[in-house]
Amino acid sequence: MKIFITGGTGNIGQYVTKTLLEAGHELVAYTRTPERIPQFGKQKHLTPVKGNILDLEIMGKALRGCDAVIHIALGWGNTPVEMLDHDTRVTVFLLEKAEQAGVKNFIYTSSTAVFGRNQDGADETTFCTPDDLYGSTKAATEKYLTGFRQYYTGQGVRGAVVKIRRNIIRPGYTFSNPAYEGGASQSDTRFRDIARSILKGETLVISEYDGTQFISSAQIAQVYLKLVESELDEEIFLALGASFTSWADIARMGIDLVPGTAARVIPPEGEVKRRPAHVKVDKLKRVFGFSFDAAEELREHLRWNIDRERKVLQGQTVHDVYHVW
Repeated sequence: MKIFITGGTGNIGQYVTKTLLEAGHELVAYTRTPERIPQFGKQKHLTPVKGNILDLEIMGKALRGCDAVIHIALGWGNTPVEMLDHDTRVTVFLLEKAEQAGVKNFIYTSSTAVFGRNQDGADETTFCTPDDLYGSTKAATEKYLTGFRQYYTGQGVRGAVVKIRRNIIRPGYTFSNPAYEGGASQSDTRFRDIARSILKGETLVISEYDGTQFISSAQIAQVYLKLVESELDEEIFLALGASFTSWADIARMGIDLVPGTAARVIPPEGEVKRRPAHVKVDKLKRVFGFSFDAAEELREHLRWNIDRERKVLQGQTVHDVYHVW
């Protein structure tokens, strides 16, 4: 299968790219920074195309001849109109161009941010109540995807029915070591900061209830692979780990990796016990048989961060992994 992918050098995208190539697919990778991962140019079945997702015409031409589109790249803006223009408009344009080009399958990367604060107990059927621009943009784009079933020939007059299958993946917190040398990590610096504090023997004040259902980029890439190879249509999948892990748990994992450190974890003064929110991932297991436990991947990610921060504290230079919009 020939697959057009946006954001193929990012936190999630680099692993989706790697996983799809290993599965024997041919890729057209549309990215702002193909030079960031030199190995991309050496892959036999990967064609890098340099471009910004706001370069709509370039992007529309690059997907021609592909069987599927996986849209991972994030468009960001600081105002409602910018967010709409840089993410929703881009995705809807890409979707229509894919339909016109005869693409069979379109996968959109949304987010659990569509739920807003009401994530506890949420599943794919939960009504979306976003409480920020990012979540609103993702929710709006989802509605365009599921609603794009046919064109109009006039006001209220229904026209041609679309043929493209449209599916949605809602990742939670997704972390990664670079899949390739020079690759990206997630933009959140908390892993880095925890590693640095542990190496310096500092006391970390971290809540026992601040955390999430972590999933690694390598794990979530398996969801993209299964979905792009499927015949499913208009389906939504929450892609998170099965269990809750707190940032305090992560800090303790890191401490265990640095024998002799004086670092310790204490809760914030006056912290009130509460039940962490938990998103249901039953559908992921029911349809694809996936139930992800990220514990080992979290330890490896901490080990990687600790090694990097040890070099930084010794005055060595490390490459920038915080690859963001």
